[in-house]
Amino acid sequence: MGHGYDFRMDVLSDAITAMRSGRPHSALQRRRGPWADEFPASDGAGFHVLLQGACWFRPLDGEAVLLGAGDAVFLPREPGHRLESASVSEAVLLCGAYQLGGARAHPLWTALPAHMHIPARIANPTPMRAAIDLLGTELAGPTPGSGAMIPALLDALLVCMLRHWIDTAPEESGHGWAAAMRDPAMVSALTAVHEDPARGWTVAGLARRAGMSRSVLSERFTQMVGVPPMAYVAWWRMTLAAKRLRESDASVAGVARQVGYSSEFAFAKAFKRELGVAPGAYRRAGRLEGTARGCAGSRPSPRRGR
Repeated sequence: MGHGYDFRMDVLSDAITAMRSGRPHSALQRRRGPWADEFPASDGAGFHVLLQGACWFRPLDGEAVLLGAGDAVFLPREPGHRLESASVSEAVLLCGAYQLGGARAHPLWTALPAHMHIPARIANPTPMRAAIDLLGTELAGPTPGSGAMIPALLDALLVCMLRHWIDTAPEESGHGWAAAMRDPAMVSALTAVHEDPARGWTVAGLARRAGMSRSVLSERFTQMVGVPPMAYVAWWRMTLAAKRLRESDASVAGVARQVGYSSEFAFAKAFKRELGVAPGAYRRAGRLEGTARGCAGSRPSPRRGR
């Protein structure tokens, strides 16, 4: 890909932005003696970083992992898990959660494992470690500007954890999104779609961007991304349209133009086929959900055990 800016991060950023909703949460936790915390299933993602001591991470499915100082665990999906003491000494944890709109989960996100254990030897020294250290400092003693600093650091930490997966996931014989994000030709094709979703893309046009034939692009794209090129283009356009309908005041016709439809009727038909509801109804439902969330109060704390 050459030197300079790594464009695969644009695709990664778009995948995160397509799913993110609300503000992330974080807290610094101190535990002494025998202890256990139960974390119920939720629609979001979360992480734990053990800053001091030792503890067990016990997923709902799978083997328990002993965490040492500096270790991190990232959970892209939250089926429920448990943390518990591994010694009588104090444990200090940095915990965070991200709200996700799972209705339009990006396929990159669904390709992630149930949880990722990131050992301290990997997270230190790296940008991930820098984000962890800064976040811990802000949470330990909030100062003016912490309200803006903490969400930004949580976003940075999320990107770092996803980069770790992209860089370390097994090759799987050229299959999967991690492989796609390491393949310069696939990154070129994906970046083209993400940079200009309204363009009249064809397999031939994407193949030129990737520097390969149409047949090779179609085969490799389908193998890695999981769907043919034009199916991904259509999916990404509708995902962007859904987010803009919920988060902007642009008219339906305006959103249609932004994602490549000159006809509002054609856009509405495609949108309903993809999401099962007309664009206007989708927007109204989103506003009702937002009102309900605003009246629901703050996020509950994890259940304490023992």
